[in-house]
Amino acid sequence: MTTNGINGTNGAHANGDGHINTTPKTFVVNSPNVVYTDEEIRSKYTYRTTLCTVEGDNYVAVPKETVYDFKVNRKVPKTGLMLVGWGGNNGTTVTAGILANKHKYSWATKEGTQEANYYGSVIMGSTIKLGIDAKGKDVNVPFHNVLPMVHPNDLVIGGWDISGMPLDKAMDRAKVLQPTMKELVREEMSKMVPLPSIYYPDFIAANQENRADNVLPGSKASMEHVEQIRKDIREFKAANGLDKIIVLWTANTERYADLIDGVNDTADNLLKSIEAGHEEVSPSTIFAVACILESTPFINGSPQNTFVPGAIELAERHGAFIGGDDFKSGQTKMKSALTDFLINAGIKLTSIASYNHLGNNDGYNLSSQKQFRSKEISKSNVVDDMVAANSVLYKEGEHPDHTVVIKYMPAVGDDKRALDEYYAEIFCGGHQTISLFNVCEDSLLASPLIIDLAIITEMMTRIQWKTAEAGAAAEKDFKHFHSVLSVLSYMLKAPLTPPGTPVVNALAKQRAALTNIFRACVGLEPESDMTLEHKLF
Repeated sequence: MTTNGINGTNGAHANGDGHINTTPKTFVVNSPNVVYTDEEIRSKYTYRTTLCTVEGDNYVAVPKETVYDFKVNRKVPKTGLMLVGWGGNNGTTVTAGILANKHKYSWATKEGTQEANYYGSVIMGSTIKLGIDAKGKDVNVPFHNVLPMVHPNDLVIGGWDISGMPLDKAMDRAKVLQPTMKELVREEMSKMVPLPSIYYPDFIAANQENRADNVLPGSKASMEHVEQIRKDIREFKAANGLDKIIVLWTANTERYADLIDGVNDTADNLLKSIEAGHEEVSPSTIFAVACILESTPFINGSPQNTFVPGAIELAERHGAFIGGDDFKSGQTKMKSALTDFLINAGIKLTSIASYNHLGNNDGYNLSSQKQFRSKEISKSNVVDDMVAANSVLYKEGEHPDHTVVIKYMPAVGDDKRALDEYYAEIFCGGHQTISLFNVCEDSLLASPLIIDLAIITEMMTRIQWKTAEAGAAAEKDFKHFHSVLSVLSYMLKAPLTPPGTPVVNALAKQRAALTNIFRACVGLEPESDMTLEHKLF
């Protein structure tokens, strides 16, 4: 029987900690609902949920089952990752990190020898529960081996930047990595130079102007810019013999674009506005449109509203994948976990005060009020669904006070300081205050998220589904997931969801959705922590 998981060269790679594990890493599912071929994994999966209706003063809960057929293409493609903002802190850090892992580099630090690893990556650094063994003990497997995913060591990296500085010098400018590590990758990175990018001065802080020495002609939206980005993608793909490309925005935070009827409200209006050079079409939206037209997945790692309604409609029309917004790496990840815990524990959270200061270029750009407002919005909405889910603690319309402050402090560089105070009501008039001080090495936390977003997005391009009720297994009945990849929510502060669908910010629910969708693709039930085998005997 063919094993599930690693294909091609991926089987030779070490685990996320750089070491080879002697326990089994691959698995097969022995079930009549799962069929393996050399090309595909086919599974039949029963999705169980509960439909609730209101009758009089009661809810009526009715169990509901839907049978889906999933089809996974097992051939791992040669994949390129093109970063917008390649020469920035995140772009240089993730590039250097992948090179260090690929070459199995180690380097001296003041604590001792450090080996390259993928810590901080959900896909490369974590496991999921496969099941239990004969003794009732949990069996866990690397997340990366659940489905045949691209290995980050195999990614071919390129991209654009408004600064034309070669990546070795840009890496020095970023001041993120250890000097001894930088020397190991310096020669290779010195040959990497970003492609010219789009620069519309009104969308980012004026203090970025001095970096903008590598830009395409023109300071407002145009179809020429769209076509140039499309051309860049095609040429990078051909030059490197790639099967697929993922494009990811890790450039500066832009100001919010105004949503205007007739301008960016529909796909056709957005395209006309680009042709007309409308001032409310941002560089990130130009990249998104170019990728959609090129059938290339595009992920937005910054907080601005790149995906205006017209961009989402365009993606749906072309069946192109998009995802966003804003990397969830430090303070917000802690906030979504702690808020979920407190409210689920029956503790009424009444206020959250969040303060940050940082000294990297992201902080420099965010020192401008318009760009800060984009970040403030993405960081402020992360508790909404958790509050709305608990009608015992919160009346309709009631919400904790929540404020976010970000200050630019050059001295701390990339080592962002995040301070939070959580104030809550407890039993019979009591109060609880929780204060957190979190030093987040910003780019070293964000870079593994870039890797996860790229790997999961590529994997989703090889997963198709149909309802079993559709009849015989005709290939034409299979289709891809919705264009808006809400499955990426675990890595993002302000998760983009298909129009009309709920936003989930609770961290545990986001992780469970990702895990269980991948489990469904190999015919496994959702993870259950009931452990009845240890309770009913």
